[in-house]
Amino acid sequence: MKRAIVTGATGMIASALIRTLVEKNVEVYALCRPGDPKTDEFFENPLVTAIDADISEFSAVPGKIDKKCDVLYHFAWLGTFGGARNDTYIQNDNIKYTLDAVKLAYDTGCECFVSAGSQAEYGRVTEKLTGTTYADPETGYGIAKYTAGKFSRMYAHQLGLRHCWVRILSVFGQKGNPNSIIMSSLDKMLRGEYTSYTKGEQQWDFLHCDDAALAFYLIGEKGKDGKVYPLGSGETRMLADYIKAMRDCVDPSLKLGIGDLPYNEGQVMYLCADISELTEDTGFKPQLTFEDGIKRTAQWMRGAKK
Repeated sequence: MKRAIVTGATGMIASALIRTLVEKNVEVYALCRPGDPKTDEFFENPLVTAIDADISEFSAVPGKIDKKCDVLYHFAWLGTFGGARNDTYIQNDNIKYTLDAVKLAYDTGCECFVSAGSQAEYGRVTEKLTGTTYADPETGYGIAKYTAGKFSRMYAHQLGLRHCWVRILSVFGQKGNPNSIIMSSLDKMLRGEYTSYTKGEQQWDFLHCDDAALAFYLIGEKGKDGKVYPLGSGETRMLADYIKAMRDCVDPSLKLGIGDLPYNEGQVMYLCADISELTEDTGFKPQLTFEDGIKRTAQWMRGAKK
């Protein structure tokens, strides 16, 4: 891979991927929503060209790229939080924008299209998630991701592109969603605050964004055409154990309110990716332990608050 395009370039995994691509000496065209702050150091790297491009305006991008590219990584998506996840008009637009991204890949000479899907495509499942696990999404967001995956594969094959769809589980790290369980808990722990939780018996799978970025890079290089890859660490621990591990990384003396809260209705109690096929096809294996990822994230959060 010599050149790649990354949409949604200022997001958590996209940013981590661009850092990884630069480390691999890959030229990157970073597509950013107009107005998004370009504060990452990689924007100063000569290998990175930032292009302001709204998700609805991908058709204008080929005229701004003067070299043949190899892989397009698609992360841009509207309505990822709150009530917008069930806004049917917004989510329906995302399907079209994903097809626009496939066309952009074709117009810029790419041979591969790699896109970010979601574990929300599966709905509630009690076994390890594979690329062929039956999908029954329950939210507009999950339905749109599932449909975009199907349609974009069809369109990519019509255009002669290799297509890989990555269903992301629980990724955390620098620039992560501040409302997620990991990021919100870590923020409160760094402030020395007492935090309440459920009993934390959920068996979940967490992966640091730098490992997620490595997986995306390898999928672009070696992923098999037509494959759906669930992405996580491939291992679970009880949520209470993750919380205690975070506390121990920050301040072992902090008290935790584990068991203070009841479970939400419909609480997902098990979530884990089967990454055996991903490892077999690309060689991907997580490089960071959960604790390593927490330390890296905490260091970033401390710097961001200065």
